[in-house]
Amino acid sequence: MIKPLADRVLIEPKEAEAKTASGLYIPDTAKEKPQAGKIIAVGCGKKDEPMELKVGDNVLYGKYAGTEITVDGKEYLMMRQSDVMAVIE
Repeated sequence: MIKPLADRVLIEPKEAEAKTASGLYIPDTAKEKPQAGKIIAVGCGKKDEPMELKVGDNVLYGKYAGTEITVDGKEYLMMRQSDVMAVIE
């Protein structure tokens, strides 16, 4: 598994919606990029900025935030703690 360093977190993005509220199926080419996900791993933080996020948190992040990483065929995002906008409770 990947262990993020410093103030970085590893996020498993939520699946993009496959169907609209009215029941229409959305093709893969038209799906919106997900902006929510679950934290899989966290770094230890920085000296002046402790890690506030923890493994298992469901979070919201910017549409183009982070770096896409593929490990064993699964897609993840690596981003800084400051790129996470909110924790979903």
